[in-house]
Amino acid sequence: MNEQDLATIKKKSLSGIVALTSRTFALQVVAFGATFLLTIFLSPSIFGIFYVVSAIISFMAYFSDIGLAAALIQKKDDLTEEDLTTTFTIQQVLVGILVVLSLGISGPIARFYQLDISGVWLLRALVVSFFLSSLKTIPSILLERKLEFQKLIIPQVAETVGFYTVAVVLAWQGWGISSFTWAVIVRGSVGLILMYVVSPWRISLGFSLVVAKKLLRFGIPFQMNSFLALIKDDLLTVFLGKVLPFAQVGYIGWAKKWAEVPLRLVMDSVVRVTFPTFSRIQESRETLGRAIEKTLFGLSLIIFPISVGLLFFVRPLISLVPRYEKWEPALASFYLFTVASAIASLSTPLTNALNAIGKIKTTLSLMILWTVSTWALTVLFVYLFGFNGVAMALLAITVTIWLVVHLVSRIAPFSFWQSIRAALMGASIQGAMYLLLFTHTQNKIVWLVVIGLAGVVLYIASVWIMEKKRIQGLYNSLRISLWRR
Repeated sequence: MNEQDLATIKKKSLSGIVALTSRTFALQVVAFGATFLLTIFLSPSIFGIFYVVSAIISFMAYFSDIGLAAALIQKKDDLTEEDLTTTFTIQQVLVGILVVLSLGISGPIARFYQLDISGVWLLRALVVSFFLSSLKTIPSILLERKLEFQKLIIPQVAETVGFYTVAVVLAWQGWGISSFTWAVIVRGSVGLILMYVVSPWRISLGFSLVVAKKLLRFGIPFQMNSFLALIKDDLLTVFLGKVLPFAQVGYIGWAKKWAEVPLRLVMDSVVRVTFPTFSRIQESRETLGRAIEKTLFGLSLIIFPISVGLLFFVRPLISLVPRYEKWEPALASFYLFTVASAIASLSTPLTNALNAIGKIKTTLSLMILWTVSTWALTVLFVYLFGFNGVAMALLAITVTIWLVVHLVSRIAPFSFWQSIRAALMGASIQGAMYLLLFTHTQNKIVWLVVIGLAGVVLYIASVWIMEKKRIQGLYNSLRISLWRR
């Protein structure tokens, strides 16, 4: 790969990260604001039902792709029409089987979880939304291959705004769980229409055995990773929905959602860009190592201070918001999830790098380790500590990040400590200041704002002193990439 190609990839990657992150930030402000309202209007039990039923559909969705989408993104050569039609055909056959199966067993599932008729219709709406989402796969792949993330964000904007607008308005009007049902239908329909507007592709069916075999060599191990992630996360939620009261599952869902605010604001966008980017530069390991360092540096720079702020400000904010004390039992889980999420933000791009260079069997071994550990520790800790055991288990497993760092550094040498050092030290200084000030102040909104801003200023000053040249270099790269688009 020549220097011009690398420069083009760098330019598109940086502009894609900025586009996705800025728009995602705005969307997540909408999403978290709407979720905040929903947690006021709806009870923990209703939140728990939505959390469990969504996990059931996520479980089924993992069987709809068998890794072909990821194989198309990772493929070194240009895509052919046979690649696209073969992938689409296989996926739709699998989706059709799953949709019929899901609708057929919706009754038994409802009886198993003791859901009323509104819960059954939510399940069916999620099945329909799952089918609509499958139709977007090829147009989405075409945009990701071209690193055209500015277009990819358009359907996501409409989906998010549509979903939360409908959900909040109906919840406010007292529709209960049906608020989510109609919101899910709106999200699926709007997203599908706009995806084909921004990335037109003529739907066509076809099958090539040669193409299928070639794609499945990467796709099946990749999907095994996804399947294990499904067992580790979504199937575990399904299990918890049976062994714990829905209110306690609601506490887990609330704590996990708010603790993962930094991940949804920043990491998701960065990871979405880095996988196709790392795939394009996989042959230059030195370049890949530098890209990994910059990714970790940027992620830690943003995620660490947000996580520290969440740890210190969640309790006073709960006490200030009317009708929000009902979520106080979830605070212990929230603290544990927040720390675990900050660590996970660093391991995810590393496993992404392994996948991008074709080391799919290595990530499969890691996922087996994480899945077995998650189930074993969660079952044990829930038995010993109740629903807080879920967060305790997740935090315990994050220590395996050092194994991931070791595996990646053997393939693409990089410095993990140098990448996160400034952000970690700056966040520690920020946290120490919060700890000192919170012991000498009252929970009043004005003081909370002042203390919060002071912590941010102190953090920025700390990292600027430690990494001035690096931050200036990152800023200059972003400026050049954006101005010369």
